[in-house]
Amino acid sequence: MAEVQGVCDKRFGSVRDALAASLDRDDVGASAAVYLDGEPVVDIWGGYADADRTIPWERDTITNVWSVTKTMAALCALILADRGDLDLTAPVARYWPEFAAAGKEETQVRHLLAHTAGLPTWDEPMAVEDLYDWPAATARLAAQVPRWPPGTLAGYQALTQGYLVGEVVRRVTGRHLGTFFAEEVAGPLGADFHIGLPAEHDHRVAPVIAPPSSPADSRFAGTAAMGPPNPAIQASDGNTVAWRRAGIPSAGGYGNARSVGAVQSVLACGGTVRGVRLLSAAGCERAREEQYRGHDQVLGVSMRYGMGYGIFGSYLGWGGWGGSLMMVDIDARLTVSYVMNQMLDHGSLADDRAFEIVMAAYDGLTV
Repeated sequence: MAEVQGVCDKRFGSVRDALAASLDRDDVGASAAVYLDGEPVVDIWGGYADADRTIPWERDTITNVWSVTKTMAALCALILADRGDLDLTAPVARYWPEFAAAGKEETQVRHLLAHTAGLPTWDEPMAVEDLYDWPAATARLAAQVPRWPPGTLAGYQALTQGYLVGEVVRRVTGRHLGTFFAEEVAGPLGADFHIGLPAEHDHRVAPVIAPPSSPADSRFAGTAAMGPPNPAIQASDGNTVAWRRAGIPSAGGYGNARSVGAVQSVLACGGTVRGVRLLSAAGCERAREEQYRGHDQVLGVSMRYGMGYGIFGSYLGWGGWGGSLMMVDIDARLTVSYVMNQMLDHGSLADDRAFEIVMAAYDGLTV
């Protein structure tokens, strides 16, 4: 069985076993964490940081978690709403006047968070490099006609959500979302998660590894309903310096299971964790206010969306392209996270690796 390092409360030994089994089976390098009542009861890792399996995955290894980053952006919006600086039911144009163009005068901030704004992608052709031009990328969205009346349908905003929510945060605070997150969230919590990775951390990054099924052309998939992705993101884009520096709030966050869990445990614990208060209990509850239930026009499956988080039965969460996952169970005060470098492509929202970690964590609650 693969060697797993770190600390694991004996009640949660099945989490260690699940990670070891995954390292033996599918993973190259990975980390898993469980926080209960805001305290880490599992903080483990193993495997390798490179595809050639020559560099060990260390305690401080980080990697691109793709769309798990969206939960960090959502948390920033919830914090601003809790402070009274942002009204989630207000028109986006109150904070971003240019956004009122093309019939979007009544689009509300909550529509951006719940993937119901009708802006699942850019209409104008976009290259990956265009994502690095924040003013241009957001201006295009502000001028765009929504594909459906906002709030009536959902369509997963794989890349656009980060720019939509991020620009609202920038207009409210005067800071890029990555900067706000660093100063107001990660910094106070001591969490090693970055939206816009400084160069001094490059040496700790484990490059993401494209799925074995399609390593030469691993692109974020389009759909029959929405057409091909725009821009066409390849897994290798997540390994470039430009992507690391860009601070893309929908897909460009870098961290590991420990740091993902450290941040999101705030939501599981009523807004205060390890002596740091970021939200009120009521502010946390807003995350699971259902905004949409039904067919997602992009994903092609039935979804429930809260304020920036997917709602899955008793817990909130979201996954990243290729396999990373975070979940929060507010009632159980539980947070589970899984981050890896080997991407898989099973044609679904996630693969079994992360869910085995989650189920093992719940097993620990019954011991």
